[in-house]
Amino acid sequence: MERGHFLFPRRQAEDRSLHRPRRPRSPPPCLPSSERGPRTRRCRRRRRVDAASALFRKRARELQACSEESLITHYAPGAGHGAGRGAQIRRGGAEQRATLSALWEMARTQKNKATAHHLGLLKARLAKLRRELITPKGGGGGGPGEGFDVAKTGDARIGFVGFPSVGKSTLLSNLAGVYSEVAAYEFTTLTTVPGVIRYKGAKIQLLDLPGIIEGAKDGKGRGRQVIAVARTCNLILIVLDVLKPLGHKKIIENELEGFGIRLNSKPPNIGFKKKDKGGINLTATCPQSELDAETVKSILAEYKIHNADVTLRSDATADDLIDVVEGNRVYIPCIYVLNKIDQISIEELDIIYKVPHCVPISAHHRWNFDDLLEKIWDYLKLVRIYTKPKGQLPDYTSPVVLPYSRTTVEDFCMKIHKNLIKEFKYALVWGLSVKHNPQKVGKDHMLEDEDVIQIVKK
Repeated sequence: MERGHFLFPRRQAEDRSLHRPRRPRSPPPCLPSSERGPRTRRCRRRRRVDAASALFRKRARELQACSEESLITHYAPGAGHGAGRGAQIRRGGAEQRATLSALWEMARTQKNKATAHHLGLLKARLAKLRRELITPKGGGGGGPGEGFDVAKTGDARIGFVGFPSVGKSTLLSNLAGVYSEVAAYEFTTLTTVPGVIRYKGAKIQLLDLPGIIEGAKDGKGRGRQVIAVARTCNLILIVLDVLKPLGHKKIIENELEGFGIRLNSKPPNIGFKKKDKGGINLTATCPQSELDAETVKSILAEYKIHNADVTLRSDATADDLIDVVEGNRVYIPCIYVLNKIDQISIEELDIIYKVPHCVPISAHHRWNFDDLLEKIWDYLKLVRIYTKPKGQLPDYTSPVVLPYSRTTVEDFCMKIHKNLIKEFKYALVWGLSVKHNPQKVGKDHMLEDEDVIQIVKK
């Protein structure tokens, strides 16, 4: 025998197995998915669930490892670029730190049905802290500040809001014929510049407000005074540069909403009434996707309200309920004016025309001013009423202009003089609001645009 047989018997067996021909395996049958049976589909579904769970655990670890600096940068209000607002919160007092704590907690909380009432509580706490930050402390009065207290005249007031050097002063000068300083540098306008235009018989006041910047609602660049004047307007024109509209639009909307201004939205259909006892009574007239009794109680408890009647007449959110409880929100229509369209192509202009609430213009060349004025008139919803003295023709030159929400005969009399309603007997009306011309009506009759009215005294 060879030596290797006794000394290396295992190695010799392994060498033989290497040269042994293997039996070829037949490939598994390829069955269609409908014939594979429920076990394969169940395993595949389990693998997808496991992958989703792993992704969620990874996201949770990232949030837990997230530092305070990054949360300030990404979740602070008004943090488009983050660093400035974060530094302001770090330097602030107890209110800023409480705001940061609420933001941090909201960032760490997953959004689902189980955490809805907790997120609602955090939103209420955050809205309350923001209101305390915005409201100036101290008992001193003083008004909006020097150069911002412009008396309200005319039938409606429109405010121009936007970043510096977007063409607000040029637009006011070309629309109203009022001189407003125009220059090639930013912050040319430092105070409110008023102007008046007459359109379809209505006298409309225009206000050229100074340019606002990011962080205006927190007081940067006298932003609080500017936004306080914007709250008194019947319509807001947000003037944007057509070359960079989206970035400016988001920042301006964030600043206005932080000061309690809701753009192009209606008040939520929620009934809220405090009472002395009885607890929280919640009534919903339609199915609710977010609010339930526990969420409503937690939001009201943050405002120290434990006895109230709440009626939800629409599918409301926690933010809607907070706006109703706060009670200081204003709902103002808004038009986005995209200026400097002489710098873009026709194809880009066709795309801009399809965007809702937008009007492209060129303030320097006075392009498309007719469409802008027509849209302003549609958004203001003013009603013109013509007067007719007894035995004379109607006066179509100077109508009495009323807002859309107050168009009764009594409102018409109060607009002329408050003593007229005391001597009121009845009125004769010609127009679309009556079935036959003329028609004898009382003081509660609702008037429509371009009606003719004659007042008969006692």
